[in-house]
Amino acid sequence: MGFPPSHYCCFLCVIVLLPVLCKGENTFTYSLATYYGSADGLGTPTGACGFGEYGRSVNGGNVAAVSRLYRDGTGCGACYQVRCNMPNLCADDGIEVVVTDQGGGDNTAFILSKRGFSMLALPNRAADLIPYGMVGIEYRRVPCHYPDSNIFFKVHEHSRFPDYLAIVILYQAGLSDITSVNIWKEDSQAWRCMGNSHGAVWDMSNPPKGPVSLRLQVSRGGGQKWVQLMNVIPGDWKAGVAYDSLFQLDY
Repeated sequence: MGFPPSHYCCFLCVIVLLPVLCKGENTFTYSLATYYGSADGLGTPTGACGFGEYGRSVNGGNVAAVSRLYRDGTGCGACYQVRCNMPNLCADDGIEVVVTDQGGGDNTAFILSKRGFSMLALPNRAADLIPYGMVGIEYRRVPCHYPDSNIFFKVHEHSRFPDYLAIVILYQAGLSDITSVNIWKEDSQAWRCMGNSHGAVWDMSNPPKGPVSLRLQVSRGGGQKWVQLMNVIPGDWKAGVAYDSLFQLDY
C-alpha cells in the first residue's frame, strides 16, 4: 500500500513561518541535546522525514532528530550548528548537523547521532563527553552546503507507476524551506498542488503522464519565491530512483 490519501494540499500553498525563523540568522538559542544509539553511530533509515538511506549517511552521518524544529516536516533537511557549553571538554565550533528525523524528550531540541554527539567534544575527548548522555547546547540555523551535488528528486519506494507518485527532495542547499510543491498538468495547462505525505515526501495519486515538471515554493524568513523546474523526472520514472535536477537553490 502507498501512503494515506493526501489532503490539505491547497492549504500548503501559503505558509506562515514560525517566529523562530524570523530571528537573525546568527542568533544562538540555548537548549539541551542527547544522542541515540546505533551500531555504526550514524543516522537511521526510518526517520520521520522519509529520507531512507540518505537520512542515515548524509553529512557523514552527522544528523539529528528534532522536536519543534521539525515544523510538520518543513524543517527536514535544514542544517544547524550545534555546540555544547562545557569548558575544557567541548569544541568551540561544535558541529553542523542535518535534520533527518523527529524526536524529543526532557526538553531536548536535538537528538544527535552518536557520531554527531561525539564530535561536539574537543579532539580526543569524546570518550569523556559520551557518558554525560545529555549536555547543554546552543544552536543556530546555518546554510546547508553540497558543493558537488544538485537537488535530487527521489521517487519514493512506495510509488506505483503510473498511478501513484511520491517524491523526496534530497541535497537541498542554502537556508530556505520548501513549503509547497506543484506539478504541471499538460492537459489542463495548470499547476496542481502535490500533497505533503509526511516529512520531505510529496505525493499525488493519478499524476500526469509524461515527463514531470515541478514548481517549488521556496521560503526564507519573511520572503518567498517560486522556482520552476521543467522535465526533471522522466515520464517512465521508476520507484527508488533519484533523478538529478541539474539545479541547486541559492536563496
